Amino acid sequence: MENLSKEQIEALKKKHGEIFKVEVDDKVCYLKRPTRKALSLAASQGQRDPLKYNEVILANCWVEGDEEIKTDDAYFLGVSGVLADLIEVKEASLKKL
Repeated sequence: MENLSKEQIEALKKKHGEIFKVEVDDKVCYLKRPTRKALSLAASQGQRDPLKYNEVILANCWVEGDEEIKTDDAYFLGVSGVLADLIEVKEASLKKL
């Protein structure tokens, strides 16, 4: 897959919010952040099959890219290593009143 132009990336950002580029060897994909619903589904599926967690997250976050990343085990396992970085957790504080 060719790299997306700045204009294409800006259009994706307007539609999906933040966009992330993942490169695995010569393959590229563009991902968005997962939704709460996707995280819930991934967590429930991941209890039975840990790789299913990554499959659900990748499918939900996929915006565009080389399909081999989803279908070829080596590429899939490569991208699996960075999927957790898509999940943004804000820091909260608890105060007893």
